[in-house]
Amino acid sequence: MDISIVTPDGELYKEVVQSVIVSSSNNGDYEILPDHVPIVSTIDTGYIKLSQENLVYFVVVINGIVEQHNNQIRVIAQDAYIGKSREKAMENLQKLREDRIKENRKRNIELTKAEKELQKQIKQTGAGQL
Repeated sequence: MDISIVTPDGELYKEVVQSVIVSSSNNGDYEILPDHVPIVSTIDTGYIKLSQENLVYFVVVINGIVEQHNNQIRVIAQDAYIGKSREKAMENLQKLREDRIKENRKRNIELTKAEKELQKQIKQTGAGQL
């Protein structure tokens, strides 16, 4: 089966796998094997276990959709991270999200400073006054 996992940042994972186990707090756990009936499901917060010969990977997913049709599995997620274990993938995803929050706060502070400086310059030059 082919699987593709996509986030707003782009394609996270694309490979051929033997089986997929989807675990979601809103839908429970289910396994997708070759020639599975078509399915569309959501994942609020959960993971996808990917089995590929002797390798096993976990993808932690936040707010995603899983679609399977004709042995083609597509996952679209708001956020996702892959790891060798479910716990490691979740740790990495949480760190990534924390880093994004810090970066957004930094950008907001810089934007506020720039806006104040612009307002100061407009006031000093008298721009916008008739």
